[in-house]
Amino acid sequence: MSLKIYTKTGDLGKTSLIGGTKVPKSHIRIDTYGTVDELNSYIGLVGDYVDDDSSRATLKEIQDRLFTIGSSLACDPDREPLMKIPDLKEADITFLEREIDGMNEVLPVMKSFILPGGHVAVSTAHIARCVCRRAERCCVNIKEQDLFVEPLVIKYLNRLSDYLFVLSRYISHLNGVTEVKWQPRISPKLNGH
Repeated sequence: MSLKIYTKTGDLGKTSLIGGTKVPKSHIRIDTYGTVDELNSYIGLVGDYVDDDSSRATLKEIQDRLFTIGSSLACDPDREPLMKIPDLKEADITFLEREIDGMNEVLPVMKSFILPGGHVAVSTAHIARCVCRRAERCCVNIKEQDLFVEPLVIKYLNRLSDYLFVLSRYISHLNGVTEVKWQPRISPKLNGH
C-alpha cells in the first residue's frame, strides 16, 4: 500500500515545525524554509541546464546543504537540542569560496554590470541567485525578530549567492556566450537642466 501524500492537517492554515510546535503557514520560519526549498529547486534546474560535470557535482553538493539549512530552519529552536538535525559547517563555506576562486581564475575581469541572459543556464543561475538573496533576507528577518537562526546559515547563503553569480559568468565562458553588459541609458540634459 502506498503512503498518501496529503494529510489534511494543514487545511486550516497551520503547520508544525520539527518538534511539533504548531504555527501559521505565514510564519517567518515557514516562509524562510519555503524560500530555501524554492532555491533548491532552481539549483536543480541550473544543474539540468549545465553541461559541465564539475559544476553539476558542486550543485548537487549545494542541494544537500540546502536540505540541511531547511531542516535547521524548520526546527523549533527550543526543541532542537533534543533532536538529531544535520549541521552546517564552516568547511561548507570554504568549499564555496574555493569553487568561486577556481572559476574566477579563468574569467575575464568584470568591468561593468552584467545583465542576466545569453543562455538559458546563465539566466537560470541568475534567478537562483536572486532567490538565494531573498532566502538570506528572510533569515536576517528571523534574526531581527529575535528568533534563532544559525549564524552559519546566513553566512552560507551570502556566499552561495556570490557563487551563483560567478557560476553564471563561468557558464557564459564555457558556452562561448558573450556576457550581456549593462549599458545605462543617459538622457542628454536639455537647456542646462
